[in-house]
Amino acid sequence: MFDKKPDAKGSAEPAPKGANGNGADPNFIVQIDDVHKSFVMGKEAVPALRGVSLKVRRGEILCLMGPSGSGKTTMLNIVGGLDTASRGHVNVDGQNVIALSEEKLAEMRRNKIGFIFQNFNLLSSFTALENVQVPMVLAGRRSSKKAQQLLASVGLSDRMNHYPSELSGGQQQRVAIARALANDPPLIIGDEMTGDLDTETSYEIMRLLEATNKERGTTIVYVTHDPRMSKFAHRVIQMRDGKLDASDAAGA
Repeated sequence: MFDKKPDAKGSAEPAPKGANGNGADPNFIVQIDDVHKSFVMGKEAVPALRGVSLKVRRGEILCLMGPSGSGKTTMLNIVGGLDTASRGHVNVDGQNVIALSEEKLAEMRRNKIGFIFQNFNLLSSFTALENVQVPMVLAGRRSSKKAQQLLASVGLSDRMNHYPSELSGGQQQRVAIARALANDPPLIIGDEMTGDLDTETSYEIMRLLEATNKERGTTIVYVTHDPRMSKFAHRVIQMRDGKLDASDAAGA
């Protein structure tokens, strides 16, 4: 097996000027332009993203679909500041992500983005309530009352003091959603959020996120392999071989 290693950190060339003077159009919460990403496998650089450009409007629910290995998760990771582009421009909520220091990048992830993963990523030794409080603690604004309200909003008022091992998969994902909303981020990123759930529970999770979008105006960008789950999106973009369907990517 080859070792898969990210290449050198992407270029921090200045982003093109936009409506607010820092490369960002305020109508869009996510703007990526000509983004490339390669991974080093052995002695060879393998491209994962090939000149991707995408705009996501504020309040939009956007779904990315495509075969395994098409670059969907890599693109989510770059938008979320979990990985860096080899080159190109990435702007999230008015910030040039590529130019941010590690400290500022961590701050952006805490305050501007909520993450929901396929395998929930809950801390096994923490209760549901404590898991929801984690982002608040990291941001220096712990609130037990708010965490309780968030768990109530996802239907878990009676499960607050349960540990992940005492919860079903759907309940764990509800905790993950409450945790993602803990710091009121304008953007939620979800990677195969329903991949480990049965059909009925998957629909429940997607309806919950749809309601979150309507009630809070939260932008949601998610990846799924399931065409049924894509129907909750305002816009669906297909991705293949590290490229997006150009006709769908402009965010018109």
